[in-house]
Amino acid sequence: MRNMNFHGLSSGEAARRLAEYRPNEQPKAPPPGVLAIALRTLREPMFFLLASAALLYLFVGELGEGLFMVVGAGASIALVVLQELRTERALQALNRLAEPTAICRRDGVERRVPARDLVPGDLILVGEGERAPADALLIGGDALVVDESLLTGESAAVTKTLADERLTTEIPDPGGEHTPFLFAGTMIARGSGMAEVLRTGARTAMGALGASLATIESEPSPLQQRTGRLVATLGAFALLFCLLVFLAYWLVHGDWFEGAIAGLTLAIGLLPEEFPMVLAIFLALGAYRLARRNVLVRRTSATETLGSTSILCVDNTGTLTQNRMRVAFAVVDGDETTEAPDPERRRKLVRAALRASSLNPVDPMDRAVHAFAADAGVALEGEPVRSFPIRPDLLAFIQCWRDESGESYAAKGAPEAISKLARLSDEERARLDRQIGDFARRGLRVLAVATTAPLPQAPPPELALFNLAGLLVFEDPLRADVPAAVTAARRAGIAVAMVTGDYPATALAIARQAGLDADAGAFTGAEIAATPSELLPEKIRNLCVFARVTPTSKLALVEAFKADGQIVAMTGDGVNDGPALAAAHIGIAMGQRGSDVAREAAHIVLLDDSFASIVAGVVLGRRIFANLRRALTYVTAIHIPIAGVALTPILMGLPPLLLPAHVVLMELIIDPTCALVFESQPNEPDAMLKPPRRRDEPLFGPRELWLGFVQGFVVFLAVMSVYVIDNGFGTPEAQARGLAFATLVVSNLVLALSDALPRGASLFSHDNLAFWLVAGAAGCMLAAALFVPPISELLRFEPPPWPKLALALTLAAIAGSWLETWRRLLFPTPVAVPKDGAA
Repeated sequence: MRNMNFHGLSSGEAARRLAEYRPNEQPKAPPPGVLAIALRTLREPMFFLLASAALLYLFVGELGEGLFMVVGAGASIALVVLQELRTERALQALNRLAEPTAICRRDGVERRVPARDLVPGDLILVGEGERAPADALLIGGDALVVDESLLTGESAAVTKTLADERLTTEIPDPGGEHTPFLFAGTMIARGSGMAEVLRTGARTAMGALGASLATIESEPSPLQQRTGRLVATLGAFALLFCLLVFLAYWLVHGDWFEGAIAGLTLAIGLLPEEFPMVLAIFLALGAYRLARRNVLVRRTSATETLGSTSILCVDNTGTLTQNRMRVAFAVVDGDETTEAPDPERRRKLVRAALRASSLNPVDPMDRAVHAFAADAGVALEGEPVRSFPIRPDLLAFIQCWRDESGESYAAKGAPEAISKLARLSDEERARLDRQIGDFARRGLRVLAVATTAPLPQAPPPELALFNLAGLLVFEDPLRADVPAAVTAARRAGIAVAMVTGDYPATALAIARQAGLDADAGAFTGAEIAATPSELLPEKIRNLCVFARVTPTSKLALVEAFKADGQIVAMTGDGVNDGPALAAAHIGIAMGQRGSDVAREAAHIVLLDDSFASIVAGVVLGRRIFANLRRALTYVTAIHIPIAGVALTPILMGLPPLLLPAHVVLMELIIDPTCALVFESQPNEPDAMLKPPRRRDEPLFGPRELWLGFVQGFVVFLAVMSVYVIDNGFGTPEAQARGLAFATLVVSNLVLALSDALPRGASLFSHDNLAFWLVAGAAGCMLAAALFVPPISELLRFEPPPWPKLALALTLAAIAGSWLETWRRLLFPTPVAVPKDGAA
């Protein structure tokens, strides 16, 4: 016999069992280690080219140069591995935030705990739209309808009934009908209840499959896939050019070794292998920064899209409001007081509302009813027989109860649904509507309650005779930061629409408190359903309050806004919100009160359910996009002079300027620059004064490609001018090469700073610490390469005279900064945006 103890485990016993049974986690592959990342890096085309150059030097050329190439390639690999580890740590942190939670009863108190901390013997509350966190036995609440297709492959849901005391703990296979066993990972489609955990972790039915439902999507985003294909194509072209230069040099000069070195140098310079690394780092660290703002990104493509959002469709409960729902007062016979003139009728109303609520409440309104009943000293009597969930055509929850007087129904829901159940006359309905309208205009929510007289056996609900018991009036204060966040969104050209199931007058009152334009009135779900889809975009274009919206209407709204050219972000928390969240450009699920169905369908999970966090996420999304665009432009720009100075001297009959070792040194500067310097830059002051970018505007399109080419070509001209002029004056080859290389390094650093620095930002702000560290390391490296004899000889440099060096570095600074200087002269620093919702 089972011990039906609803107190739950003690905290001490739970800790002991956790140590014994280990965390409730599904088997998963360990994160890649240093060796795995290093081996993955070695498969990149860049390191194949570096290895080829090193082998040539080791076996045909100078041993010292070969060893230098090996050390340089090792340092480059180490930098990539460090960046990959940084990215992996960010993804692991996101996965920890995405881990599921469960409502557990311990020490007699309900608390939300990480699902990984559940142990056998724990009592958990499960409800509609949630996944069972462990294999468990249903011991309280309603009969459940459960989707076990994850384990069985069967699309038809099965019914779960309560366990009785005669049941053994032998657990059958998933798929059984009318059994009390719940299995980890299966979805509760209907009902709610209490269950006792039987098996956790790898011992569950799902553990045998090795499935995991909580991980952040790690597949490459579409942009990463396109970039990967681009780099692969450029790699093929680089190898082709390498072969052509090798053959041409060999045929013209008769020196196959120098030809091979020249070809490899050109190929390395042509290959922008930083593109995939920059994208991976920016998207992973961007997602981590968003998570610190309570915006958890489940799909990396959302990081690219978030900053382009043009309309935010949000629910009011818990997003605009504080989600501290409480019953302000009960209304019996039209009396708006906490104490009705007839105390017995008031007790009947509270008892009926309690009976029409979940026994193990998760919904904020059900919790508020339980708290209100406890304060009124009203307790449940009898036992529930069956329940009838809310339907789109009847927005009311009905539950049948049995006590010593017989069976009776209690119903709670939208006033129009309850008035339909109670068959109110037109006069009674009009009086009720006036009263509800008055409450709604004050921003209060109203639920009506009805009950039936007890009978030996209750008929079906549609045949029962319901009587209106009264009204419960709820209040949920607006969040203090909402008006400022709405103002910030509007200033940025982002429309805010409130999409709610509330009564229209309630929705309009809350919209006015939040600072939304409610003058156009509220558009209801019924009106959405009645409007042809081709006319809906025009109909809703200037509206921002939508009331009595059903999940079907919410999906229609998303499609209409998309048809009108908007980039739609839609919030949702319910089981039926999945289609709307999946259809939106950015689906946003509620982390605290959202269902697992909503979270799995969404692109983003809002950890604190706050509207201000959504706006802060948009601000940060714009910053990530702008910095990523600048970084990719810089990578393009710097490869132009590297490839140009590797090829042009050969075409002009001059001695080679760049050798593979020089390109390795450049890569040691470029990699940390684009991965650290650009990623850490703040938004421009007017970032939230600009309208959202167009949906079809590419991250890196022809404009950015052309801009990068022009910047890079100017640097190329500066470097080649120094080299050609110095060679023309009879300067030794090694000295001209050293002077030109110094010009290339400094122009690279200046170009990076001018491309990365937002307008109005200080050169010496904390955000530029990474740049000054990279610049300092690059300066030391350049000084050693020019003035430390063993290193300069290895790199075939000679120290140039100081006047020449000063002139060349001045030219480098001009070549790297001309475009940014011109921009700042033409476009002065913008006015800073107030800190509303800023990231």
